Amino acid sequence: MKKIAMKTPLVEMDGDEMTRILWKMIKDELLLPFVDLKTEYYDLGLPERERTRDKVTVESAEATKKYGVAVKCATITPNRQRVEEYHLSEMWKSPNGTIRAILDGTVFRAPILLDAVRPAVRNWKKPITIARHAYGDIYKATEYRVPCPGKAELVFTDENGAETFRQTVYDFECPGVLQGSFNKDSSIRSFAHSCFRYALQTKQDLWFSSKDTISKQYDQTFKLIFQEIYDNDYREAFEKAGITYFYTLIDDAVARVIRSEGGFIWACKNYDGDVMSDMVSTAFGSLAMMTSVLVSPDGKFEYEAAHGTVTKHYYRYLKGEQTSTNPMATIYAWSGALRKRGELDGLSDLMAFADKLEEACIDTLQAGTMTKDLVSLVTPGTQVREVNSLDFIRAIRKNLESKLA
Repeated sequence: MKKIAMKTPLVEMDGDEMTRILWKMIKDELLLPFVDLKTEYYDLGLPERERTRDKVTVESAEATKKYGVAVKCATITPNRQRVEEYHLSEMWKSPNGTIRAILDGTVFRAPILLDAVRPAVRNWKKPITIARHAYGDIYKATEYRVPCPGKAELVFTDENGAETFRQTVYDFECPGVLQGSFNKDSSIRSFAHSCFRYALQTKQDLWFSSKDTISKQYDQTFKLIFQEIYDNDYREAFEKAGITYFYTLIDDAVARVIRSEGGFIWACKNYDGDVMSDMVSTAFGSLAMMTSVLVSPDGKFEYEAAHGTVTKHYYRYLKGEQTSTNPMATIYAWSGALRKRGELDGLSDLMAFADKLEEACIDTLQAGTMTKDLVSLVTPGTQVREVNSLDFIRAIRKNLESKLA
């Protein structure tokens, strides 16, 4: 068959470990036979980040600003163990954090639902989308391992050199640890606008939660900016669309989420969103069934899988063993990016291909062919066949070929 044409390249960000293996399988089996794929390639695998001293991550983010759409494989954020394992010169920061900071974007994550997999929370009937602020918090924090007794202070010096604030954080009587995190109004405003716009686009209620009763400056700033922007720019549009916005404390939000039936957007600060998106995806079935897209205020999009690099499966793969790793989130990263590229370039065939690829994935799962992580989650009595990763992808290809024919 004639391959589907592309105009503008996608920015392709390769990754690490088992997801890097799946990345190649997906391209070879589900994309290259059908699409005249145009990408600008960046290797964000940890060895290449080490070789370039992480410049490749910055370059990939800048390319995303240029081309408008990117697709990213899962990558390692190194800890001390990884520094030793990969012989790193330093503990490089999260690539996702770096890219998010450069794009000043918001991450929207939503589960892929299946009829055969019931959520762990029995009253959840609709997807819950996590909107995660993609800037600051502990991901850009300054940290210090306190070696001995001493005083830690928070000091602010204004642009004229005048010290305008000094407060003791803690008088350490023994060794400890110190962390200073930050955020800025401009990024919080971008986050708020992205959330309100996305809620209007998808016709969903928007919740925002933090802990302003404890964090009376940091978290309260988020709360006040959200309310100001809603009142000034979006209240009328929300009321016209029949959707609502409200703020609540994050502990109350957790209770409300558990009691709800889903079908809304839950906006969270950076760290909160990181944790809650994993909780929501696992409760819906599997972290490998969670879509993720980073959206910048000026309309740049980066699609990725919400999960990690599946290290245990990778070690088994290196030993020559078969693995049953779920590639769904990574496939949906590609389909999301291709659909958005087609939308921006006016390519209806490319958009239709993305739709059919996702339909082929769902049809494969609904027919009972699935990876090991989903087998234990299906409704009792459902006929299933557990397969390895490559066989699962090839089953999707068979359904895709049928749809394209």
